Amino acid sequence: MSGLLALLDDVAAIAKVAAASIDDVAAAAAEAGTKAAGVVIDDAAVTPKYVHGFSADRELPIIWRIALGSLRNKLVILLPGLLALDAFLPQAITPLLMLGGAYLCFEGAEKLVHAFAPHADHEIEQDFDPRDPTHLEEEKVAGAIKTDFILSAEIMTIALATIESPSFWLQAVTLAVVGTLITVAVYGAVALIVKMDDVGLHMAATGRTSGGRALGRGLVKAMPKLMAFLSTVGTAAMLWVGGNIVIHGLEVTHLWEWPYQTIHHAAEVVAHAVPVAQGFVAWLVTAALDGVFGLILGVLLIPVATRAIGPLWAAVTGKTKAAH
Repeated sequence: MSGLLALLDDVAAIAKVAAASIDDVAAAAAEAGTKAAGVVIDDAAVTPKYVHGFSADRELPIIWRIALGSLRNKLVILLPGLLALDAFLPQAITPLLMLGGAYLCFEGAEKLVHAFAPHADHEIEQDFDPRDPTHLEEEKVAGAIKTDFILSAEIMTIALATIESPSFWLQAVTLAVVGTLITVAVYGAVALIVKMDDVGLHMAATGRTSGGRALGRGLVKAMPKLMAFLSTVGTAAMLWVGGNIVIHGLEVTHLWEWPYQTIHHAAEVVAHAVPVAQGFVAWLVTAALDGVFGLILGVLLIPVATRAIGPLWAAVTGKTKAAH
């Protein structure tokens, strides 16, 4: 009997430890998710533009494919990679993030070049036939997953830096929880946004009251404008997040501290000149200046990427651009 009681005591002790661990994971995941909220919002703003222009029946399948790619980025590649780097080569994390930030700057600048001067550089024209929706979808999904990888790396790195635990497994489980919940939240929200026009059509056609039908018609009219706005915000997000990553990395590595210090000082000066919402004003100034830096860097990287890196990559992989 005493042996049974001892066993029950051991089981109870293990249960308490497990419950405490779950609480620790939940608390750490909540804190990490809060710290990464800015990048999460940017991620949600970037994604809707990748389904723009497709038929309604392809929107959810495309979002599902991107969401699966995002989970693979976070759980299969980034989680073990970041934990390994954090354990054995932590000094490599910042330079790698800076490379990812530079890519975001390049992609954002490239989109602006196409928007304002669509034929300015033949080398950066999209290399797919717009009459081939299957190829277009593959290109869009691949591009979305590639961009998600950079944003996910930033999210997971912020989460890892937030977790204060000596336990490797607690870090791993917390990162997995953060990555999964953020992916569900981001792509669930994106799915709701892109299907809202269908909801509006249904309400307009089947609404039982005139107010409900009017609301449905309003949603249908508003969604193209919202999608265009989100596309613009998504491009801006690439620039300000990419610029912020590079600027922060330059400051942390002491390679060039002037941009970070200048932007930080400018944000403080403007915020102090405003009597209300000083925190928001400081963030807005910082994001704007980060975006300007990101745009300049991205424009400078366009010829490097298209004239040097692109041809070199094509030579290594044996892939060539399709004829335009």
